Amino acid sequence: MDQALDIACFSEAGIKPINEDAVGFTQPAEPYAFENKGVSIVVADGVSTAEAGREASHTAVERFLEEYYQTPDAWSVSGSGEKILSTINLRLFRQSHKFTTTTKGYLCTFSAVVIKSRTLHFFHVGDSRIYLLRDGAIKQLSTDHVAIIDDNRSCLSRAIGMDNSLNLDYGHSDIRVGDRLLLTTDGVHDFVNSAQLEALLGSDNSASQIAENIQAAAMAADSNDNLSAAVVIVESLPESNLEDYSAKLTRLPFPPDLQVGMKLDGYRVIRELFASSRSQLYLVRDELSEDGEEHYYAMKTPSRNIEEDLSAIDRFIQEEWIGRRIHSPEVVKVIHQQRARTALYYLMEYVDGIGLDKWIAGHQPPSPRQSIAIVKQIAEGLKVFHNNEAIHQDLKPANIMLCNQSVLSADPRVLIVDFGSVYVAGLAELQRPLVHEGALGTASYSDPLYLLGRNPGIQGDVYALATITYELFTGHLPYGEGVEECRTAIDYDRLRYRSASQFNPQIPMWFDAALEKGVAFDLQQRYVNIDTFITDITQPNPAFLQADPVVEKNASSLTLWKLLSGFWFVSFLLVIYLFSRF
Repeated sequence: MDQALDIACFSEAGIKPINEDAVGFTQPAEPYAFENKGVSIVVADGVSTAEAGREASHTAVERFLEEYYQTPDAWSVSGSGEKILSTINLRLFRQSHKFTTTTKGYLCTFSAVVIKSRTLHFFHVGDSRIYLLRDGAIKQLSTDHVAIIDDNRSCLSRAIGMDNSLNLDYGHSDIRVGDRLLLTTDGVHDFVNSAQLEALLGSDNSASQIAENIQAAAMAADSNDNLSAAVVIVESLPESNLEDYSAKLTRLPFPPDLQVGMKLDGYRVIRELFASSRSQLYLVRDELSEDGEEHYYAMKTPSRNIEEDLSAIDRFIQEEWIGRRIHSPEVVKVIHQQRARTALYYLMEYVDGIGLDKWIAGHQPPSPRQSIAIVKQIAEGLKVFHNNEAIHQDLKPANIMLCNQSVLSADPRVLIVDFGSVYVAGLAELQRPLVHEGALGTASYSDPLYLLGRNPGIQGDVYALATITYELFTGHLPYGEGVEECRTAIDYDRLRYRSASQFNPQIPMWFDAALEKGVAFDLQQRYVNIDTFITDITQPNPAFLQADPVVEKNASSLTLWKLLSGFWFVSFLLVIYLFSRF
């Protein structure tokens, strides 16, 4: 690593009882991450009038520093930062809904710099600040996002968690040896003016000593707020040209169609596991493993059919990023690669098992205990997606694996293995419903609202899970095969739910009612989350054990009409008898 940075930071409560600031930085020790992602430094200031300012600032700093290094190599610094901050913002905004007033919530300012090769990138929202000292002169790179109320009062006009969409400032410039950076919260720069900061930052001291001096200056100036800052001194930089390097990363060539025995970046192809018009999946063995042991992975490569489809390439790259963010025993693990890639692909853990679609076909009638165990694990995996502001959108038995060593056990291990259609809230390029391009089988499990141009969010995954549960217990689909032929709302209106008990007489009434509620086309009738559905299929819901009041009313009406009809029929016979006597 040719780049050398001296970094130091501090954060303390000052005269306040609680420190709502957060500060941190990541200087990767691994050469690959250092070269491909650079060094990141962040400060955030929890809004003091908000109820959860401290939680917001710590969440923003910690998640940015963690997730930035999980983004695909092919993404630019700006794209990576904007995507991550959009998801963090939406997460905090939704958490704020627990508060009844608009002045309470998970709100914080945010300022970050990323130094990659010879370029400085910065992200900013709020009134924390980013300064650059060059040739003895200090310059504020960020803009304070404040609204002036009157001569003595101002308020934040932008903050992380303030709105469901984030209005973020991004900028970049060259970085030079000898440059110095300073990131501060308002407890520092509101009490230490620019001239003082320029003198302190420009001294011959180390970054840690400069940080101590700035902290002392703020305290001496009677700062009445939390105090946080980060100092960076650029001691050396690499000679490579960042623009050329970035172009190389973002335009990795498509790999060829791999054959058994071929090697790519040290991974030897053992066999092909799967192939479609959009991607291939291979079992590969790592022949450059540093520990000397044999490691097997599943390598996913894009098909050459999408080589000119930029949106499809973008979705393929995002699959890897989504997989890195999801950490769950019920979701296949995407491998964080430290080795440079010469082509576009990514690695996942290899799962030796069978698809749930094949398992269902071979296990009718099913074991209720095994089936419920499978459904619960799928549900746990889906909840991890939802906790990360992601919706799977295309859950189906073919995208779920049962590990071979556990297939015969009472509680088989289940893994969700596909991320190709995942929707991540906050990412503009993912604001589109799932498209079923020639994959009519998928339409059997996906919420019809996708096809009709709507995104039902979590309830779309509820529909898929309920459909899979129905098929597990019956071997059939809740609306039959006709659902695959539907194209309009009228087509779906013609469909009727088929009681699961007609295919499996052992299914109780309450279980069947829960399945029907899970696959209801009307979102007002469907479960709103995974937990309530799981609760109702594992323990009887008293509401499903009561007689249907509509049916009772209809039955009562029918009885009344039968009595009236009988009375009029008898009267009619009596009239005929009387008239026949004359």
